Amino acid sequence: MKISIFGLGYVGAVSAACLSQDGHHVIGVDPNQTKIDLINNGKSPVIEQDVDNLIRDAVDAGRLSATSDFEHAVANSDMSLVCVGTPSESNGSLDLRYVAAVCGQIGSVLANKSDYHLVVIRSTVLPGTLRSFVIPELEKTAGKTAGKDFGICSNPEFLREGTAVYDYYHPPKTVIGQIDAKAGDILAELYHSLDAPLIRTHLESAEMVKYSDNAWHAVKVCFANEMGAMCKSMDIDSWEVMDIFCQDTKLNLSSYYLKPGFAFGGSCLPKDVRALVYKSRNLDVDLPLLTSILPSNQRQVERGLDMILSKQNKKIGFLGFSFKAGTDDLRESPLVELIERLIGKGFDIKIYDKNINLAKLFGANRDYILNHIPHISNLMSETIEEVLEHSETLVIGNRGEEFESAIADIDRKVEVVDLVRCIDPSQMADNYNGICW
Repeated sequence: MKISIFGLGYVGAVSAACLSQDGHHVIGVDPNQTKIDLINNGKSPVIEQDVDNLIRDAVDAGRLSATSDFEHAVANSDMSLVCVGTPSESNGSLDLRYVAAVCGQIGSVLANKSDYHLVVIRSTVLPGTLRSFVIPELEKTAGKTAGKDFGICSNPEFLREGTAVYDYYHPPKTVIGQIDAKAGDILAELYHSLDAPLIRTHLESAEMVKYSDNAWHAVKVCFANEMGAMCKSMDIDSWEVMDIFCQDTKLNLSSYYLKPGFAFGGSCLPKDVRALVYKSRNLDVDLPLLTSILPSNQRQVERGLDMILSKQNKKIGFLGFSFKAGTDDLRESPLVELIERLIGKGFDIKIYDKNINLAKLFGANRDYILNHIPHISNLMSETIEEVLEHSETLVIGNRGEEFESAIADIDRKVEVVDLVRCIDPSQMADNYNGICW
């Protein structure tokens, strides 16, 4: 394949080296003459393991060259990868001037190019940038329509400095955001030999994935450092603690707990986070990340409450009451707080949860239910149907296995507020509202 790469910085140089190594013919484009000269002389413009050798071999084989002539590059390629920088502005926003300039250059050439051309954004840009900024810029300068006259894809990179070539050939995933299948098919062919999951999705999802990844990596670093600070203050070997922590790949290092939904509750998480923060204050150890967990969790309760209140219905039904399905544990259940606040505002509420109904009769939490929250337990219904008939707004509080089928044909006049993604949103009508989706 013939590929032009705009931006010969870190991502662009590594991409050019690896793609030309794979047999593609690559033209690098950059306004910096020093970078152009380095590549044309078989040298890397960045310091990165193995890139020098790959560039030298590719240049010697005639598969890689560099130029400042963008018209030549686009005219003589089938695909353009945009790898220019998106530095931060002083307020934290992204400076898109380089993306805009490159899109203008590419679009001006596409205006007179009859062959189908694919534009791929590898630069890290915020969700919505391709649809609201990149595509309009390309269409304006090209006088053509994206998805019809030329292709557009988002293709975030997951390269770590120091191991970029290894990461290119052994990625954790390959993500393609597309607006049409043709563009996605062409880009997917570029990566057909890589042994990694190939994920094709919407433009905005692909743009957001990179931010999700990097934010999570930042959280992990700060989490480890804060645990290290706590351990040091108590003369505990933090590396030993975290080594043990990392051996748990069922919960700690896994997808568990990483699905958006309602606030956490139960007998462990709130209590233990609270105790750890208390201990840190006694030791005069500042833990900004860990200290923010409970306030963040409380904000999710507020989001749920705001969604319910926004429907302006007085009759509210709850399916699921305990903090998660399959238990009768109501200790620090965020649903208890949510219901108590709605009761205080005068809402007419009915609740169904088979585990709580059973617990009222003979469960271990019977005393708690009857003596600590009798005002709520008196609102319990014996059947799902009773709650459905009552509800103007129906709140799904946990993933009880019987809930999905029970509301499959619910009246569209009833507003559904799903706090746990119990239902596939694509199967619901406009009356469905997910807390994070």
